[in-house]
Amino acid sequence: MRKAQTRILIVDDEEIVRESLSGWLRKDGYTVATAADGPSSIERMRAESWSALLVDLKMPGMEGIEVLGEAKKICPNAPVVIMTAYATVETAVAAMKMGAYDYVLKPFDPEEISLLMQKIVTQQTLEREKYLLRKALKQEYRFSDFISKNPVVQSVFKLARAAAASNSTILILGESGTGKELLARATHAESLHRGGPFIPISCAALTESLLEAELFGYERGAFTGAVSRTKGKFELAHGGTLFLDEIGDISPKLQLDLLRVLEDMHFFRLGGATPISVDVRIIAATNRDLKRAVGEGSFREDLFYRLNVIRIVLPPLRERSEDIPLLVEHFLEELNARTGRHVDGVSREAMELLMAHSWPGNVRELRNVLERGVVVASGNVLQASNLGLTPTTGSKYEAADAPGSLEEMERRHISEVLRRTEGNVSEAARVLNVDRTTLYSKVRKYQLKRDEIT
Repeated sequence: MRKAQTRILIVDDEEIVRESLSGWLRKDGYTVATAADGPSSIERMRAESWSALLVDLKMPGMEGIEVLGEAKKICPNAPVVIMTAYATVETAVAAMKMGAYDYVLKPFDPEEISLLMQKIVTQQTLEREKYLLRKALKQEYRFSDFISKNPVVQSVFKLARAAAASNSTILILGESGTGKELLARATHAESLHRGGPFIPISCAALTESLLEAELFGYERGAFTGAVSRTKGKFELAHGGTLFLDEIGDISPKLQLDLLRVLEDMHFFRLGGATPISVDVRIIAATNRDLKRAVGEGSFREDLFYRLNVIRIVLPPLRERSEDIPLLVEHFLEELNARTGRHVDGVSREAMELLMAHSWPGNVRELRNVLERGVVVASGNVLQASNLGLTPTTGSKYEAADAPGSLEEMERRHISEVLRRTEGNVSEAARVLNVDRTTLYSKVRKYQLKRDEIT
């Protein structure tokens, strides 16, 4: 943590103490604020986040021990150092029992204060590093790391855990941002191939020729620029898992090539004549309706059935809104560790706004919104204004242009769902829980056009 990110609150009723201490600490590069008494310090604790507090023991009205007790409730992760000119064994023991980090005697030695603060900063940095290291060591991708009390999501995790114990191909379906790759990684981490690598590739990000080279590798001279033999993702994933993201976007030629590989796990590098055999577990994912693509002739039926051995569908966040408070708590803990901030929660108004949002970007969007909030927040509680969200239809924050009739509300709702599903009528019908015929009828009734969806 940089010193400028370390925010210290000095609480003392003597102005000379506040000025001298803040001067020393600012000279050391810290961000410092002061409070002249206990009640005003508590107001500042509630309004802002702090890395450490220096609190005088004897103050009129509200003593330092009381301030310490409140600080442990409001900002429990901020170390509190008690300052006193009347040190006794009893007061020191009482302060330490209540959770004080240390105590120092007046008059101060500036070097002693500097060393104490450096010790606190070093310890906080190590704690964050330990937290991140623990997450890295357990790969951050265990099923136990997925957070949900929604019964549908719980059944998804149960199916994925069962699938992890097999070698069967898995097809994960879900909208962008629902966590398809995270689920794939968790499945790999608890699978028979967990000792091998997890190799992801986005099939939508590359042209046909580049994707072919990335998947199967190539020999030197296979094409212009192929200056050396290069292994493809299939070879790199040997003994582990190959994650084919956005599988619904591959070309007909690559669909056939992939089908052949899945049948016997043999393939040739581009420009090569020697067959290569690999042991790879395949997990594929897409946000497209592959059954519809098969019906339209844009996706091979035999490849679809080859991939669709174990089918897992991740629901969008709007269908599991009861998980939002749990996810908020989880992401704030993670973001605090990564940024060095001390945001303890969100206000009631902010939570209402989060619950009212439609989350077209799903869990990924939620995390990004919270990251923005943590960065711009001035206090230790996120406010609605920190989130940067536009109030949604039906929210109490909405402007006063609400629809005036039930039909108008229905028209707007259908239009919004069609917009979120990019005009995919089958997907929109599923979200609305109606059949396609009914939805087509509503579209005609309200004269909705796919290119005019609002």
